Amino acid sequence: MALHKVDYSKQNGLPIVLTTVDKLIQWGRSNSLWAVSYGLACCAIEMMAAGGGRFDFDRFGVIFRASAKQSEVMIIAGTLTKKHAEFTRRLYDAMPEPKWVISMGSCANTGGMFNTYSTVQGCDRIIPVDIYLPGCAPRPETLQYALMILQKKIRRQTPRRKQPPKRLV
Repeated sequence: MALHKVDYSKQNGLPIVLTTVDKLIQWGRSNSLWAVSYGLACCAIEMMAAGGGRFDFDRFGVIFRASAKQSEVMIIAGTLTKKHAEFTRRLYDAMPEPKWVISMGSCANTGGMFNTYSTVQGCDRIIPVDIYLPGCAPRPETLQYALMILQKKIRRQTPRRKQPPKRLV
């Protein structure tokens, strides 16, 4: 609600918002994040708590999806084993562009206390990670803060444009 009156006839017409379409697209992307929850261990419990009514991720536009084909953010929460590594990569490849990854917890970041032959020592060895959440297990507020940081990161990015196919003739 405006507290002052503006006479637009004296100021050469109506006000115009000047922006680029890219900024508008990035604003829309940052405020409608669809996340696939890939819970592998105890961090998944905190991620499920974060999706509940107490923390209300819906107000930030974050909606948890069950399919990677419908989401643009992957949240890896927990210990990633070598058997799961190939499946994780396939899930990541199934996500549409643009896509972002959040590594949640010490086990997903560095393997945590499980320094064994069967554990991947950080999910960044399998897929590129945008945001790392430290802790064992990180609190839901930390995940909420990470999603807000991701929103800022998306707003600052320039959209990647698809290159038109080269003509052969």
